[in-house]
Amino acid sequence: MPDLFDSPASPLAFLLAGKSKKPALTFLSGSPGAGKSTWCLELAEAARASGLVVGGLISPAVLVDGRKTGIDLVNLASGECRRLAVRRGEAEEGFRTARWVLDPGVLAWGNQQLQALPPGDILILDELGPLEMEQGRGLAAGLALIEKRQMPRIVAVVRPALLPIARQRWPWGRTLMLNRAQAESGRG
Repeated sequence: MPDLFDSPASPLAFLLAGKSKKPALTFLSGSPGAGKSTWCLELAEAARASGLVVGGLISPAVLVDGRKTGIDLVNLASGECRRLAVRRGEAEEGFRTARWVLDPGVLAWGNQQLQALPPGDILILDELGPLEMEQGRGLAAGLALIEKRQMPRIVAVVRPALLPIARQRWPWGRTLMLNRAQAESGRG
């Protein structure tokens, strides 16, 4: 996705623009499969290449024969990866959603990683879903990091249906919608 980050109007340029002392919060949203996790990985790589310190968590899909079978949780600073969720019916224990069973031990690990996060330039939280936004569970440490405005730039992946909650909670945030066509073309 080189155009997405090289253009002066790119999301990376948008995130890095301005020298305001107030942290910048961007809600990245889009439909399932739009490429939000991929966008976050590309952002992290571009930011690191620019000499910035990136922290946070990303939750890429686990694909088997083109089918999403699970969700991983990856620490962007260390690269450590753990299986966060599997399809319902493949696990009995954990937090249940309509399609997934989330491992509470991996959620606890993710929260520990966020709580121990050293200072940096960009915080990426992929994703703040119903557990976090509606129940205050899941990766709740991510909510606290946003509240504290701990890093100068924060990107939080939020589902379109949860954007009203995010905007009400953090009215200072801006929204960047990503659709599948943008992700495939590399144009934001």
